[in-house]
Amino acid sequence: MARGLGKGLTSYGDDGFSLFLRKAFIKAMGYSDDALSRPIVGITNTYSDFNPCHGNVPQLIEAVKRGVMLSGGMPMVFPTISIHESFAHPTSMFLRNLMAMDTEEMIRAQPMDSVVVIGGCDKTLPAQIMAAASVDLPTVVVPVGPMVIGHHKGEALGACTDCRRLWGAHRADTIDAEEIEVINGRLAPSVGTCMVMGTASTMACITETLGLSLPMSATVPAPHAERVRIAEASGRTAARMAVQGGPRPSELLTPNAFRNAATVMQAIGGSTNGIIHLTAIANRTPHRFELAELDEIGRRVPVLVDLKPSGAHYMEHFHHAGGVPRLLRELDDLIDLDALTVTGETLRDIARAAEDVPGQDVIRPRTSPIKAEGSMAVLSGNLAPGGAIIKQAAASAHLLAHTGRAIVFHSVADMIARIDDPALDVTADDVLVLQNAGPKGAPGMPEAGYLPIPKKLARQGVKDMVRISDARMSGTAFGTIVLHITPESAVGGPLGLVETGDLIRLDTAGRRIDLLVGEEELARRRAALVAPPAPIERGYARLYRASVLQADEGCDFDFMRHPSRLDETGG
Repeated sequence: MARGLGKGLTSYGDDGFSLFLRKAFIKAMGYSDDALSRPIVGITNTYSDFNPCHGNVPQLIEAVKRGVMLSGGMPMVFPTISIHESFAHPTSMFLRNLMAMDTEEMIRAQPMDSVVVIGGCDKTLPAQIMAAASVDLPTVVVPVGPMVIGHHKGEALGACTDCRRLWGAHRADTIDAEEIEVINGRLAPSVGTCMVMGTASTMACITETLGLSLPMSATVPAPHAERVRIAEASGRTAARMAVQGGPRPSELLTPNAFRNAATVMQAIGGSTNGIIHLTAIANRTPHRFELAELDEIGRRVPVLVDLKPSGAHYMEHFHHAGGVPRLLRELDDLIDLDALTVTGETLRDIARAAEDVPGQDVIRPRTSPIKAEGSMAVLSGNLAPGGAIIKQAAASAHLLAHTGRAIVFHSVADMIARIDDPALDVTADDVLVLQNAGPKGAPGMPEAGYLPIPKKLARQGVKDMVRISDARMSGTAFGTIVLHITPESAVGGPLGLVETGDLIRLDTAGRRIDLLVGEEELARRRAALVAPPAPIERGYARLYRASVLQADEGCDFDFMRHPSRLDETGG
């Protein structure tokens, strides 16, 4: 099998000439024959001036290169798309599959024996792992790491749970315009991803649990020297894997590995986005991960990590308490500790070596959990035949069983236009409903599921209401929010039949979300539906709308699933 510079030769009809030409051009960079004879480790560069989460990527690249060269390999850096949550229009989720395709094709197209992917912001790690699973080249993942915490008036602050809490206080007129601007400069005090258990942190913990990154990779703060040392060690690991030819993602991404990832996701109070990404990753393999399995795990696995938005602490506290290795030891029999990792160790080896930190209260023992059940519950019912998700760990307990009158917004634009209208007929007991915000309907399934509390209610002190949609929400958000309703409104899902004034019943314990309207009336409404005219689209937008699957299938493109999956219907 070809190795190094001889891999994947450009087709000129003469392999000898192809290699000759390739060497001639690369020597223009000043490389010696000795350098070019080494195993090649590709390193992705996701740095961008638009991506503050990835602000430390240049330093991490240099550390990975150092590790590769210290181990006798040849590092080759190449760029890919970079996606930042707050700078991607219309949403970062809209671009995740494009990044996955870009990363996959660049790994396939260029000669490398292993690859190190560096990323962090919400959709980056999922996209990179989806690509790695499809290419099946030995891969090491280096997360960029979370920010350090900020401070304001003696209070610890973090993006973005505190962003939302304090912006809500500003909307309620308890924080004035001058102070909110001061806070704005203190919420994100360093490069790195959000320092709460949002999507980026969730995916970093999942990545470490899947065995794709080195121990402690998920939690070391982005500015810390230890983050750089992990990058160097990751380069060493990738160089060894380039020679040994593995382990490959297909050896790591097993059914038990996906169960492990879901178990950790439930135990950390993880982001609801994590299940979409985990499902998409699983669908790039011969395996599946079903919502029913997530719910079954959630009934057995308690929330043990005391981090916002489900708890009180931040990622750097989780790190100093022992990180994912210490959590794995606490989970013990709930995890398959014999699962393999890129280091050649098993999770059991890593858990056994975890640090014991006297007095830490971030990683709770199973006898004293934050929540008795896992972070997320899966709902069904006549509003969600294909399932829906509620992050029960971040919900208000008194609203987990609730019946209320629907207040319907037909789109994100409609919600923005009317949510703060003083004439809006709404009370705290009502259920806010957002339609047409799913994968196809928005498009891009925006994080609009965290519907703001109507301003007139916020000013009365209302901090939470039941809110339901076919959209997503940030993992940093708190509230009693039902998301990912499948099928979505735009493809004829029953959520699109809800009208203002209808009664909706949420029964989290019973795992149901139901519209209390008779079947005859629903049939009448369905018959009266008029499909909106198809938008005129080109390029990627056209590909996206034509090919994207529903939330329960991970919102990947139907044709990007593992070959064993391609005969399945969806979308």
